[in-house]
Amino acid sequence: MDNKPGIWITGASSGIGWAASEEFAKIGCNVFVSARRVPELERLKNEINAHSENVHIFPCNVASEANVNQTYKKISSDYKIDCLLNNAGITSFKKAEDNSINEINDIINTNLLGSIYTIKSVLPDFIKNNSGTIINILSVVVRKTFTHSSSYAASKSGLLGYTNSLREEVREHNIKVINIIPGATETPMWSQEKRKQNEGKMIKPQEIARLIVSAFLHKDNLVTEEILIKPVTGDLK
Repeated sequence: MDNKPGIWITGASSGIGWAASEEFAKIGCNVFVSARRVPELERLKNEINAHSENVHIFPCNVASEANVNQTYKKISSDYKIDCLLNNAGITSFKKAEDNSINEINDIINTNLLGSIYTIKSVLPDFIKNNSGTIINILSVVVRKTFTHSSSYAASKSGLLGYTNSLREEVREHNIKVINIIPGATETPMWSQEKRKQNEGKMIKPQEIARLIVSAFLHKDNLVTEEILIKPVTGDLK
């Protein structure tokens, strides 16, 4: 194992995950990228590794506990993971009455349970090593009520509650838990029409990625436990 910091990023095939992979690679970290869309991961690796050899692909469906555990074993057999970035997420912009149970299950299983599975997979080694950072990409829905987002809000609010409790439990092991709470961000989660309509009013993934890296790099006896980020123009109407 080399001495480069190891960063495991879920949902790395687009948006914040893709941008964070680029930013962590720039500072010389080993970046372990996971997602279900392998061709996109290959494209990400090829783009970044044109300048470095820091990106390693580990396909993973975080909604599967077995898949998460297998992926962690594959990564940790050759590398040390210093930071987990829980970014994988899906949504559905529908009224609660129109969401099917299958859609609700997919959202909860990916956004909430998927993040819990990844946390559970890294936690024993983090505790053993008496170090580690867990960064979770949440959403402004945990701070403000939006319609057409009930299942998504439930998944992100659940993760907020879980990780806030987790943070108190792992302080004694020198483990940092950081929650990033972004407002509307220009990612494929939004339709092209919505992104075009709100051009200039949404946060760029690269801007959030730079904040994530900055929070990770704090080495003093401090941790930025929560970062609320919004466009200067405020929430989308």
